[in-house]
Formats: sequence, C-alpha cells, structure tokens
Amino acid sequence: MKTTLIQVGKTTSSDFQKIIDEYVKRLSHYTSFATLTIPELKNTKALTPEQQKQMEGEQILKNMQDCDYVVLLDEHGKEYRSIELAAWIEKKQLAGTRNLIFVIGGPFGFSPSVYNRANEKLSLSKLTFSHQMIRILFTEQLYRAFTIINGEKYHHE
Repeated sequence: MKTTLIQVGKTTSSDFQKIIDEYVKRLSHYTSFATLTIPELKNTKALTPEQQKQMEGEQILKNMQDCDYVVLLDEHGKEYRSIELAAWIEKKQLAGTRNLIFVIGGPFGFSPSVYNRANEKLSLSKLTFSHQMIRILFTEQLYRAFTIINGEKYHHE
C-alpha cells in the first residue's frame, strides 16, 4: 500500500521539517510514503476564504485518482486512539487498498468538492493545532501505527 500526505503550503519551520523528515525516514521501513505539497496561493488578500478553498481544492483534486482512498485530516473527523488507528490502517492494507491519501488543507479548510471526494475524515485531536504542527503529529502517529501493526516496542499501553 502506498501512503501519501497531501498538504497545502510548505513547512515553514526548519526545526519542524527536521522532525517530519525523521518520521518519513522511519516510515520507509514499513510503507511507501510520500508527501506532496500544494503551493500556497499568492495574492490571497484579494480572495475570500471560499475562493481560497475552491482554488486549493482544485489543486488537491488534481493529485487524486478515482481508485485512491482519501482521508481528510479535519476537526470534525473521527478520532482514534493510536491502537485503533493502527487497526484501521491494517484493515486498509488487508482490504487491498493501493493508495491511501491523507490531506491537510489550507488555513480555511476544504472546499465542498474536496469534502465530496473524501472517503473519510480523521481528527487527530479535539484541540486545535497549526497546520505546521499537524504535519509532525500526523507523521509520528502514522509511524506509531506501523510499529503497532508490526508488534514493535515503540508504543506502550
């Protein structure tokens, strides 16, 4: 199974990027994992939040195929404990999912067209985090899930 994280805008903190890179490196032991960054829109002062979401959504959707299983990282999504997330990912593997795509939207969230395309929504917390921090939290949790699936000692109950 190939796993991809689509994100809007680059990671601006080099310290954050180092942490993300470390988890991406660790993930390569378990899965084919890639990140795809949609460039931030320019001249957004002239755009409404709805216009921004629409334009970002068009770019996000260009990077998906009909057969992809798409999960939006969204505050209204389902919450899992780490062990539950691992079980969910393992079910996707066993079901023969070829491309599992997670998406972090822009500052205003997702357009209706992206919501319509999504298969599921996942929330990493009831707390609100910056999009920059979610990248770290997500890659760490994905790594943790794969260590749980493989019976390794990274996760402690």
